[in-house]
Amino acid sequence: MVVDFHTHTFPARIAQPAMHRLQSVSHIAAYSDGTDEGLLTAMTRAGVDRSVVLPVATNPQKVSSMNDAILALPRDERLIRFGAIHPGMPDWRGELRRLAQEGVRGVKLHPVYQEVDIDDPRTLRVLDCAGELGLTVVMHAGDDIGFPDAVRCTPRMTQRALRQVGPVTLVMAHMGGWRHWDEVAALAEHANAYLDTAFSLGSFTPLAEGDYAPGETRLLSAEAFCRLVRTFGAQRVLFATDSPWADQAQALRQFEQLPLFREEKQQILYQNALRLLKNV
Repeated sequence: MVVDFHTHTFPARIAQPAMHRLQSVSHIAAYSDGTDEGLLTAMTRAGVDRSVVLPVATNPQKVSSMNDAILALPRDERLIRFGAIHPGMPDWRGELRRLAQEGVRGVKLHPVYQEVDIDDPRTLRVLDCAGELGLTVVMHAGDDIGFPDAVRCTPRMTQRALRQVGPVTLVMAHMGGWRHWDEVAALAEHANAYLDTAFSLGSFTPLAEGDYAPGETRLLSAEAFCRLVRTFGAQRVLFATDSPWADQAQALRQFEQLPLFREEKQQILYQNALRLLKNV
């Protein structure tokens, strides 16, 4: 079994312009059209059984309507939808309670797109409340490929945040901090801190030659990746791709080639995810 803990889709009516804009900002090509159907097709091709779909609320005023739309979608056991939340919205507590009551398993925060640091008091109160409600929080961690100068969630900032909130299951995307991997090991002391593997192993391909300077497309080596897995323990790492920004089939092949034990791979590929998702 394989669970991809980090994917994105858009409603069909806005998927094409959204994908065009994001590709232009990041200078990387997408591997699907950004729709649910595109993701399901990619999952079938790759052999992925379930994908966690993460919405990103860039506007606090639109959070409730985004969640209305998410909750109204037909249930599909292959797509596990997290809720949207924005630290700057007025009724953040009420929205978190609503999502928990509706059976949503977690929420996504993106400090760069939302322009709120992870150790900002507005984010801390969301983390605290999510922990009380049993909601898992997936946090974009580290730099963002489209906004390299926006520093809003380094591992050191995450450390400060976790020391100020109650117990909360926090999944730090991109192996704990994209482009800040030398600082991630310090976060292992937090028992409820997880890593996801999205867009962190090997390298990525730019849209055009010259989009990035030599060396900028390199991500974690297999050795560095496995070192972080062993630092946290395989029981706190989740397989993830960031689809559509990575090819699920290719990401799965890369992961399977890593020099990890079979038991470790099983934990990362699905066992940890099913535990956090309560065996959906």
